[in-house]
Amino acid sequence: MTAFSYDALPGRVVFGAGVARTGLLHEVDLLGARRILLIASGSERELVDRLCASFADRVTATFSGVRPHVPVEVAEQARAAAADADLVLSVGGGSTTGTAKAVALTTNLPIIAVPTTYAGSEVTPVWGLTDHGRKTTGTDPRVLPRTVLYDPELTVSLPAELSVASGLNAMAHCVEAFWAPRRNPISSAVAAEGIRHLVAGLAPISDTPADIAARTDLLLGAYLAGSAFAVAGSGLHHKICHVLGGAFDLPHARTHAIVLPYVLAYNAPNAPAAADRISAALGQSDPIAGLRELGEKLGVPAGLRALGVSEADIVAVTDDIRAIAPADNPTPVTAAGVRAILHAAWAGTDPTRPTP
Repeated sequence: MTAFSYDALPGRVVFGAGVARTGLLHEVDLLGARRILLIASGSERELVDRLCASFADRVTATFSGVRPHVPVEVAEQARAAAADADLVLSVGGGSTTGTAKAVALTTNLPIIAVPTTYAGSEVTPVWGLTDHGRKTTGTDPRVLPRTVLYDPELTVSLPAELSVASGLNAMAHCVEAFWAPRRNPISSAVAAEGIRHLVAGLAPISDTPADIAARTDLLLGAYLAGSAFAVAGSGLHHKICHVLGGAFDLPHARTHAIVLPYVLAYNAPNAPAAADRISAALGQSDPIAGLRELGEKLGVPAGLRALGVSEADIVAVTDDIRAIAPADNPTPVTAAGVRAILHAAWAGTDPTRPTP
């Protein structure tokens, strides 16, 4: 057994169909909250009205100006809305959770998160802010939600296309946990189990979006993925996607879904043990081909060009990616290597192993 350290993160998780509908008031009461800042996008309005009906008088402010990658101006507006709050209630996807984290970062307010996608951010202490096209991320225990309510019923209305992208984003958390800077046997075991649940949930979701069993598998996989990522840390894949998302305002989940097989192809030759464990969890002999085929079957765009970004723009961020790439990435992160990943991911070619 290799020596390792493992920092178990605090937090309460309540999981099950209907728990948001039946248990949210109880969780609010456990934290003694009386003045709640509700953060939810406008599209979640009907849902949050139902969920908060029993304690609507305690919702003293609502912030709906959620945007992807949390621009600093959005963070400041949300913080201003929290002036009199004693709790932040986040209902929505990763961008909503990220906005709540931006508030907690400067106010120390506790967060209750009710995710409606498979982002996984709700169980990590990682925050991110974007300023003039440059996304900065950090880790701070203040932003880790105090309580998370995972309710598969809330994800049924998520369109199949977004469900697939969000689920594959969670897959990226699992895959990268095998070689991220703070990896350890526990985070790897959690990541492997996360992959198994995600595969089980992704397979039927395109044909039967309302399949509650598949939604439950996806949500459990997303929780495990976020838990593994929170402990293991952020690797090359996430550095690439954060730079691309901040620079070009690309959709977070789709960007991760497209880029993942190419980063796996880059790292697998120098991380054979990790590749073997990913293969076993996927149920595929070749993890790179397995991820690619899964994405194709589920309708993931073939390349980043489908998201409207130019090849010249993509390659222009090479130095920004190298500047934040982990020093212990399995394959050394060179300019040529990053360009190879970006070219292939942009064009949507078969994810052959780029040469560093």
